Amino acid sequence: MDSDPSQIPVEPIPFVHRLTHFAQSLARGRAKIVAIGSSTTAGDGKIKPYPERLLSLLQVQYPKGRITMVNQGVGGQEAPIELERFDTDVIAEKPDLVIWQVGTNAVWQSPDHNPPPPSFDETCRAIRDGLVKLSDETQADVILMDLQYVPAVLTPAKKDKAMAMVGAISELAQDAGVNVFRRFAFMKGLHQVEQVSFDRMVDPSDEHRLHDSDWATERVAWAVKLAIVRGVDEAWSSAAASTT
Repeated sequence: MDSDPSQIPVEPIPFVHRLTHFAQSLARGRAKIVAIGSSTTAGDGKIKPYPERLLSLLQVQYPKGRITMVNQGVGGQEAPIELERFDTDVIAEKPDLVIWQVGTNAVWQSPDHNPPPPSFDETCRAIRDGLVKLSDETQADVILMDLQYVPAVLTPAKKDKAMAMVGAISELAQDAGVNVFRRFAFMKGLHQVEQVSFDRMVDPSDEHRLHDSDWATERVAWAVKLAIVRGVDEAWSSAAASTT
């Protein structure tokens, strides 16, 4: 992790729920993660996306576990279209952990996107339905990943909607009993606490100032790994305590 050694790095907000199923799978020596979402997940330009980075970090953390990462990201998509892919791209993979990155495109509303991105309400309904489907048809632990904290979603026209989407994702996760990787809050901490400039946090080739830079993508992957490890450790500790 490339960070100022004189400064304590910002860390992610811990998960509310233990990653019980993923921890059990790791203990058995084999675990599968499915990452679904839009360009953050699929990758944009020449920047390696977070799922591949996360896999490398987790393989170092759990060298005895065979971890598989299935990247089902498609750039420009949002929750309603992603939900249509769940049967083939998520459920059929029999994942132990699902990371669903959502919300950005419903806020960003790219003017050149065809078809137009779904509305705020359509996105929230799809997230709710998707979480129900994952609960009913898999045993996987689930993590929702919310928006990136970048200039494109912080303009006067979009900031209120971005904040509302972050809040909605949190509420939907709470209702469904799943975790949230609070990327918006984590990246806000990078900018305001570590005082990292947006020029460093945003892909310099992105004229819209929407996509994370290589540096920010690495920090996000590190933060997701840290949150997952804590969730796994809590699950293992709970299991050990229940046998004593």
